[in-house]
Order: sequence, then C-alpha cells, then structure tokens
Amino acid sequence: MFSKILIANRGEVAVRIIRACKEMGIKTVAVYSEADQEALHVSLADEAYCIGASQVSDSYLNQNAILMVAKKCRVEAIHPGYGLLSENAEFARKCENSYIAFIGPSADVIHKMGDKEEARKTMQHGNVPITPGSAILADYVQAQEEAERVGYPVLLKARSGGGGKGIRPVYQKSEMKAAFLGAFEEAKEAFGDGALYLEKYLLHAKHIEIQVLADQNGKTIILGERDCSIQNKNQKLIEECPAPVLATEIRDKMYAAARKAVAAVGYVTVGTIEFLLVKDEFYFMEMNTRLQVEHSVTEMVCGVDIVKWQIRTAAGCLISFTQDDITMNGHAIECRICAQNSKDFTPGCGTVKMLHIPGGPDVRFDSALYQGCEIPPFYDSLLGKLIVCSHTRENAIRKMRSALSELIIYGVDHNRDFHLSAIGMDDFLDGSYQTDFIKTNQEKIKDNLQEQLNSQGGEADEFKRVV
Repeated sequence: MFSKILIANRGEVAVRIIRACKEMGIKTVAVYSEADQEALHVSLADEAYCIGASQVSDSYLNQNAILMVAKKCRVEAIHPGYGLLSENAEFARKCENSYIAFIGPSADVIHKMGDKEEARKTMQHGNVPITPGSAILADYVQAQEEAERVGYPVLLKARSGGGGKGIRPVYQKSEMKAAFLGAFEEAKEAFGDGALYLEKYLLHAKHIEIQVLADQNGKTIILGERDCSIQNKNQKLIEECPAPVLATEIRDKMYAAARKAVAAVGYVTVGTIEFLLVKDEFYFMEMNTRLQVEHSVTEMVCGVDIVKWQIRTAAGCLISFTQDDITMNGHAIECRICAQNSKDFTPGCGTVKMLHIPGGPDVRFDSALYQGCEIPPFYDSLLGKLIVCSHTRENAIRKMRSALSELIIYGVDHNRDFHLSAIGMDDFLDGSYQTDFIKTNQEKIKDNLQEQLNSQGGEADEFKRVV
C-alpha cells in the first residue's frame, strides 16, 4: 500500500481524497494555485505546495510542476481526482516513466477510451451495443452524407471530447455546416484535437451509468447503476442510485454489458460505463476512466468506499469481497450545487459570507466550502454535492427537499432553488424523466422559480442563472 500520495486536484474532490487517505493512514501532499492559497484542501493535507498562477494551464494542468513536487516529496502515487488531468494519457505515461503510480487505469487504456472513435470500435469488438454512427469525418460534406445514412437527428461529437464540449445536435442537412465548424473549433480549443464523428441523436432517452471496480486479476464488481438524465448542456445536475423505473431484465443486461466493456480493455481500478436507454434498448456512450463526481450517491447505497478501493486496486491490492457481498440498501439522490453567473453559464465568484450545511441521518454534503472562503472565477462551478439516502425513493425525495431548504450559502449565486423546483416536477416524482427534462419542463420550472424568488424577494431572472 502507498504511504504518501500527491493529490493533483482541488476543491471538493481533493478534500474527499484527503479524508480517505487519512482514514487509511496515508500521508498526503496538496498542490495549489495562487488563487487557492486559502483553499480547504491546502490546510487539510500534510504538505502543500504552490505550483503556479491562478489559471489552470499554469497550475493544475502544469504536468511538469506537479511531477517536480511529486519527486521532491518522494510520493509513491498521484491521485488526479476528476476533471483536469484525470483522463490525460500523456500525464499517466509521465507518471509511469517516473516510477510514480497513477491512481487510475494504465495510460494505454486511458488513451484507448479517451479516443471516442477507438472506444466505439473496442466496444463493438467486445459485443457491447453501440449507437449507430460514423468514423472520423473529413469535413461537413462527409458529415451530411453520413447523417443521411444514419438518419437525422444526429449528434456531432469530438473524438477527444469530455465535459460536454465539442458536441452539437443537428436536426437537418441545412444545419450541418455551421454545427460542424462550431464543434470543430470548440474541440480544437478545448482538447487540441478538432476531429469529429457523428452518432444517431437518441431523443427521449435515459442516461444510465454503471459503476465498476476491477482488480489486476480480472475480478470485476458492479456497484450498481445511476440515473444521470437530468442535465443542462450535457452537464449532469441530479443523480439517483438505483435508477428509478429501470426494469430488472434491462438492469441485468446492462450489468453484463459493463462486464464485457471492462474485459474488452483489461480495465483495472474504478471506472464507469455510460449507456443511453431508449425504451428497452440501450447503447454504449462512453467509458469514464476515472472517479466520477457522482460516486458519492453510489456509496450511500452500496456501502463501499469507492475512493479507498480506487487507491487499493491502483496499488495492486485484490478485491476482498464478492459480487454477492454487495447489497443495495435504500435509495439515494444527489444534487450538484453550483455557482453560476447571473447572465450565463460562466462560473460565479465571490465570498461565502454565511454557510449552513444541513445535517441529520443519511444527509451528506461533500464540499470544500467554509464561511469566509473565496470562490475564484477560474475553475469549475461546483460548490458541493448534497446527497441524501432513505429506505424508499419517496422518502429520499422528501429528505432532499428538506435538506435543500435548509442549505444556506450566502454571498455567491447558486442553483439550490433550481433543484427545489426540479424535484417537484411530475416526471421526476414518477421517475420517468429523460435527458430532455429541462427543455420539457422549462415553463413549469421558470414559474416555480419565480414563486420561490417572490417569496424570498429575489430577482426575476433566476431561471436564466440556472438553465
């Protein structure tokens, strides 16, 4: 087992990893930017080092600076968290070449699954159902030809995509040129790779993901599934475990497909297989070769500390339990509490002047917030994850409504009121909601938000802040 780990991340996930390491008796090294000098993860770690200016390119994406600190501190492993360098095959390779363990799969696996075209081919060869689509497109003319073959609507997607970037829906031929050029430029800027392919746009779908844990001996454990269908511009907002209204037969088939996906790439440690479900048919969407933001909602139900087991399997430890030992108890819901600008989706910033976190049995708030902390404008907008669990879904919804009502974060705009409105919608209450949830419920959500704001003396444009 590792004795010292460097956490190459910030915010909520860095705090989460430090807590797991403390419980395991592992020393931790934090890295931080100039904007994060007073961040919580800096004070919680055993050692902390500034690695650059506030911009992520100068700090949290500065691979050489991170590796320099890792070597100086003689760490045995680097945990990348999620986002940032977590799915960067080049960084994983540099860690391997420096004889420092990368807490994740191998660089080869990250590269194979990060290349969306290669991932589709790999899954197809592994008998995992994939969405009808194309190979890499030369230009928008070829994209039009492929779209005619597949059938509109289609989604243009970046080969190296992630975080919802480089994706454009196209409903008819006349829209293809503008969509192609826009997706190409966005992908090139975000990932340094503008290559695009297309897939059939599956409307009226559910987004279901399977949490997996695998060791180097090929043992694979399924830690349940999550429904992540409530999204805004491909960014998840609410997650549930287990997925509501998912038939047992379909669930079993998804689990079997997830095992095939793990075997197809020889996967080791924690990962997630994501599917789109349309009626009784499901299709592979992507494999996340890292810890997911929403891992917490699964932990509440399955009772397994996913971060600890990610570290253990990366260290070569074998899984000590069987699939039969996993019992899914109750129902959990997670709401992502995000800071958002009053006019668009750029992250908000400011000082947390007052903070009250709800408590009680089976209520969890994963965050790096504290009263008086500064929220800088340079990073992801996630402030924290509010998670609740109860013995039934109905009671979990009630508990979440209570917890959201109690949560106070004053000084920074955030989307708590959106969540309060969303979990009251009819299609959320009956579990039938799909990936078009926000579009379908737009007017109802807007009206509910306005009522909430009127009662609070808020502004009328809150809906613009969150959707």
